[in-house]
Amino acid sequence: MSELLKEEIRYDGEMYALVVRKNFSGKGLTFFTPDEFSQQLAFMNHPKGHIIDPHIHNEVKREVSYTQEVLFIRKGILRVVFFNENKEPFLERELYEGDVLLLVKGGHGFEMLEECEIFEVKQGPYAGDSDKIKFKF
Repeated sequence: MSELLKEEIRYDGEMYALVVRKNFSGKGLTFFTPDEFSQQLAFMNHPKGHIIDPHIHNEVKREVSYTQEVLFIRKGILRVVFFNENKEPFLERELYEGDVLLLVKGGHGFEMLEECEIFEVKQGPYAGDSDKIKFKF
């Protein structure tokens, strides 16, 4: 398994994905994403007794141009292949139980190396087949 606890997957100077390994730790609130990303990913580690004040989120209109998604690997091992905008593979990583993957841009494909259980979170509403272009490599 990779010794990196947090890895930005970059191509041509741009972030395509972010891998946060199961063993990542920090104190307080750690945001991994810049403010302009349409999907925000953070890690929280607070001591016993810490209080996050009750709150209600305001209605804020946002425009989302591309789907960004977060995968939580609940069980198993999978290989992810990252593709640039020209559908060319440029990097592979294995993800393990407890890892988190934020997919920002470009393409990606997955091979289950073991039986996997994965939670996926992305913007809605779901657009069906019009949300993506499938391709072979």
